[in-house]
Amino acid sequence: MREPGKVWGNSEATSDDFNVIIVGAGFAGMYMLHRMRGMGLKAIVFEAGDGVGGTWYWNRYPGARCDVESVQYSYQFDKQLEQEWTWSEKYSPQPEILEYANHVADRFDLRKDICFNTRIDSATYDENKIEWEIVTDKGHTHRSKFCVFATGCLSSFNQPRFDGIDDFLGTTYHTGQWPHEGVDFTDLRVGVVGTGSSAIQSIPEIAKQAKHLTVFQRTANYTIPARNAKLSEDYVRSIKDDYAGLRERARQKPAGYDIPLNSQSVLEVSKEEFKSEFQARWEKGGTQFLAAYGDLLLKPEANEKAAEFVKEMIRDTVEDPVVAELLCPTNIIGCKRLCVDTDYYKTYNKPNVKLVDVSETPIDRILPSGIAHKGIEHQFDSIVFATGFDAMTGALFNIDIRGRDGRSLKEKWDGGPQTYLGLTTNGFPNMFTVTGPGSPSVLTNMLPSIEQHVNFISDCISYMRENGHSKIEPELEAELNWGVHVNEVADLSLRSTCASWYVGANVPGKPRVFTPYIGGFPRYVERCKSVVANGYEGFSLA
Repeated sequence: MREPGKVWGNSEATSDDFNVIIVGAGFAGMYMLHRMRGMGLKAIVFEAGDGVGGTWYWNRYPGARCDVESVQYSYQFDKQLEQEWTWSEKYSPQPEILEYANHVADRFDLRKDICFNTRIDSATYDENKIEWEIVTDKGHTHRSKFCVFATGCLSSFNQPRFDGIDDFLGTTYHTGQWPHEGVDFTDLRVGVVGTGSSAIQSIPEIAKQAKHLTVFQRTANYTIPARNAKLSEDYVRSIKDDYAGLRERARQKPAGYDIPLNSQSVLEVSKEEFKSEFQARWEKGGTQFLAAYGDLLLKPEANEKAAEFVKEMIRDTVEDPVVAELLCPTNIIGCKRLCVDTDYYKTYNKPNVKLVDVSETPIDRILPSGIAHKGIEHQFDSIVFATGFDAMTGALFNIDIRGRDGRSLKEKWDGGPQTYLGLTTNGFPNMFTVTGPGSPSVLTNMLPSIEQHVNFISDCISYMRENGHSKIEPELEAELNWGVHVNEVADLSLRSTCASWYVGANVPGKPRVFTPYIGGFPRYVERCKSVVANGYEGFSLA
């Protein structure tokens, strides 16, 4: 931590006084700290882990990778950083992304202003002093004019409370909180509960070690081969020679990710033509599969053609026709996050891998020896819970956040999150959320979305300093209008039509609200620019 200095808004400063307190040292928190330093402000980051990286610090399960190509899943605020860092694979594995995060922390000397191994218990707004009071799990109290929550969209892991879970005599793991020393499943009987993205990535790796692997599937998910590969020196050079062009092209795409888009309707081409296009996209791999035609996420009859193609590929890959049908999803492709895999479907051809369908009859309970389902006892040495996250709001609700008049954020968002631009919420002055509910966030390449949010917040604070403002808060009407817009746009897309974590369906009792903004990155950025150009339209400044 730096030496105490004069803090904007306070005549005297102590080591407990800051201009900005940032919660979370992932990519958002690190860049937020960097921007605050550049503005000459005193800022501190509190981080629960003992290192930087956020999502990539915690998610160390076997096979963990990014589903955005490495060269685009990176910071763009520093041109030298772009040139000096070289990615080794098309889709970066978790260790390499974490190495990159650590490189950034070292390069910009960020660690001295990050307080590791520290969770925030509460954050309370003091209306009289126009300050936030932060209390840590160590019992320490800190105050700041602004509080920025960079807690991530997928950082609060969802641990289902199965009956008997504490009775299991073997070892249990959750993909969202994997042991840093790794896990060796050699010659063990392993059960995996869940078939979402983390399971789809980890199952093929676990199957390589385990004596026997049993997968418990409630809902089959669509996944497209990653076609991962080492990056050639020539390819890396071509990217570095035109990083500016790549970034500009990405900024114009709905997901903030430069992938080939086809605006044509799949319903206007022949069966032979669309099957050929789907096949080409399947061979190329990755989430660009859903960009094959412009109406795949707009019209059910168009979506069905893409879904059926993937099901045909599953049936062609999985040798047991019964298992193949169980692996064929029944929902719309893309309404849940499209997964990217390496040999996921082929893994079910291995003699040591078994699939158990729990869609109609859930798991009975966890036994000391394993898992009971339909009266059958499945014995395991280890159980892996790949049950995802309490997305978007979970990490915020883990902190007792209280705004004006002592009202808690959890109480305000009881019926679903309410924000203005996904950045702020009425009743909580001088508080910002990076990639919060109501912003493009998880529907985009997260790094450009993070940078855009951090830049908005930083520019806002700078504007306030220059114009003598000490407080900013979204107007209730602006917040309500933004919520209406978010819902209207969501209703136009098939993404909002199924029970996914986008709507909180994976967490019992959570309000069913489509949380991210689906209008696309360019449209969102233009809206933010318009708000600023109009003197922070929709905000109350004092």
